[in-house]
Amino acid sequence: MIDKKRLVLGIQYDGSCWQGWQTQPNGNTVQDALEKALGLFTQTTITTACAGRTDAGVHAIEQVVHFDTNLDRSMHSWVSGVNAFLPDSIAIQWAKEVVFTDPAAQDNFHARFSAYARTYRYVIYNNPIRSPMWSCRAGWVFRQLDVNLMRSAARHLIGEHDFTTFRAASCQAKSPVKHMYDIEIVQQGELIVFTLRASAFLHHMVRNIIGAFIFVGTGKKSPDWMASILNSHNRSLSAPTFMPDGLYLAKIEYDKKWQLPQKAMRNLPGALPDFDV
Repeated sequence: MIDKKRLVLGIQYDGSCWQGWQTQPNGNTVQDALEKALGLFTQTTITTACAGRTDAGVHAIEQVVHFDTNLDRSMHSWVSGVNAFLPDSIAIQWAKEVVFTDPAAQDNFHARFSAYARTYRYVIYNNPIRSPMWSCRAGWVFRQLDVNLMRSAARHLIGEHDFTTFRAASCQAKSPVKHMYDIEIVQQGELIVFTLRASAFLHHMVRNIIGAFIFVGTGKKSPDWMASILNSHNRSLSAPTFMPDGLYLAKIEYDKKWQLPQKAMRNLPGALPDFDV
């Protein structure tokens, strides 16, 4: 009898055709599709835990999940075997077995609780005319955005803050206090990419922040308005939640002791080869 082991997977997916990550009764979620494929490959029932639950329409460059199993398979077999049962919009990029002791042990790897930082990217297509080439891949803003104004506004969000202003009413997080480590805003032609790295994110937090950036970038609000609404802890004073289309879960960071074969976070899917952000 093989002892139970804990496996970690790096998964990439196009979220435009899925109703988010978390399993639902209708079965039209990324988790449902992944667990179905795992079941077909292993002929057992497998339940996964993820690093961050993405909403409907949100993509993942590298989502991280873990599950426990008694099966003995090579890492290559887990990747190629399960991918054979997955739709084109979802693919496992790597697999890794981590040290696993007693199931109740506090020092076991956990996709969510072992992570110390998360990075999201939001892509905006900034052009007066919408582009079918960026449909479901980028948010569209037809008014011209001033990147320098948005960068000035971003400075107010760096550090540890109560992010209630950018929290969805349905958010289940125990605390609205998170540490924003960095926000980078890069423009190349008609594309603007926002990279936000924090200890963790609240429900809709990135999309709500992007909505506020758009108010600043179009000149509707000043950069200092960002500080004002942040300190108000009042969601109703900020901008509407922006569309999910351009949001990508880009990277989850863990202690190097786990030796996860995570890939470099450089180019975005669909971006030009020289668009390095």
